[in-house]
Amino acid sequence: MVVCSTAFVTLGRSQLKALGCADLPIALMPHPFGVRTRAQVRELAETLVHEVVRLALGGADKTGAAAVTANKAETRAVEIALPADLIAFNEACEQRRWSDGLPLIPPTPERVTAMLAASKRGRDEIVAHVAPGFGAATVERIAINAVMAGCRPAYLAALIAAVEAVADQQLNIQGIQATTNSATPWIIVNGPAAAALGVNAGLNCLGQGHRANATLGRALRLILQNIGGALPGEMDRATHGQPGKYSFCCAENEAANPWTPLHVERGFAAGDSVVTVVGAAGTLNLNTHSKDAVDLLRVLATSLVYPTSNDYHFAGEPWLILSPEHAEVLSRGGYSKDDIKQQLWEQSKMPAHRFARKDYDRAEHTRSKELGGFSPDTPVPISPTPAEIGIVVAGGPGTHSVYVPTFGQTRAVSRRIDA
Repeated sequence: MVVCSTAFVTLGRSQLKALGCADLPIALMPHPFGVRTRAQVRELAETLVHEVVRLALGGADKTGAAAVTANKAETRAVEIALPADLIAFNEACEQRRWSDGLPLIPPTPERVTAMLAASKRGRDEIVAHVAPGFGAATVERIAINAVMAGCRPAYLAALIAAVEAVADQQLNIQGIQATTNSATPWIIVNGPAAAALGVNAGLNCLGQGHRANATLGRALRLILQNIGGALPGEMDRATHGQPGKYSFCCAENEAANPWTPLHVERGFAAGDSVVTVVGAAGTLNLNTHSKDAVDLLRVLATSLVYPTSNDYHFAGEPWLILSPEHAEVLSRGGYSKDDIKQQLWEQSKMPAHRFARKDYDRAEHTRSKELGGFSPDTPVPISPTPAEIGIVVAGGPGTHSVYVPTFGQTRAVSRRIDA
């Protein structure tokens, strides 16, 4: 038996079906309950106990059934006849909920075969099972979604590496896919593949205008939706979502990076091509003309502090995209990347009294052991240690950097791209 609040019964029923437990009963808890008094919550809990007993004794499930939203079959994809007309094809995809809302490229057998020719891996090889529906992401199914997203065949190896990274438990894609938070995977490409594929690391690297950035990020989203089963409003329960859920991909500007590139910092060789996937909650523009390294670090650190951040609630892994100009100021000031992380960590500690009352209780539960106690005056760090702060250098000219807060209960994962 499963207990769900009424707002999440669709998620519960869909995931039970995806896991092969379609007939498991669901006991309902009225939503919302976070705004109710303790007496009201007790009353709801007592009612829930009666519902659990009723279901345990064979009572009828009141939640009904939801459509299966994930494909767990591990055989080859089935060819389906759809309209040849592009507009009609996209209408059919919208009806079948295969679309992200933007026009798709029809994945004809010829296009999929051409995509698969870019990989030496077998088309039926399972790369990962993608939560929350745990659909089998075979090389063929990844290629199908890559075609629909508009990827060139050369992008396939990087996309496969991104799928492998997303499925790693450290990233917690189960939580990211089903949360009410705005979290989404962010792909960072390092090494020779970034230039070979044309992944933008310079001006407007998080924006429009570059096919590799746009379609790699988009293809991963289609895989999360079409193979992982996270359809908006069903298993994807994001309250608002974010534009990065369409596509969030860039390369590191290694030529403008005065320090060790991200992939080398994470244990790979300088000549390796690597994707790193981050559970990003959004972006915040950090605009400062400061040319003094100490002053620049101070304003960057204090810009990370906000009491509704999951990174503070759960000891997260926040990321900073330094522009080349800001990176130059800090490097010229004698700061190593580790020095920057240390200063950001120290100067972004937030007094616990800044949390909302309920959030204070949550942070006390999640972080008091780590911090050796918890009181309103406790300085709460944004991450467990400075090492968890991620730093990349990207972008073009301009006095802007970008803060990327995270889902909190997530850690970045890197995978080498097969040549």
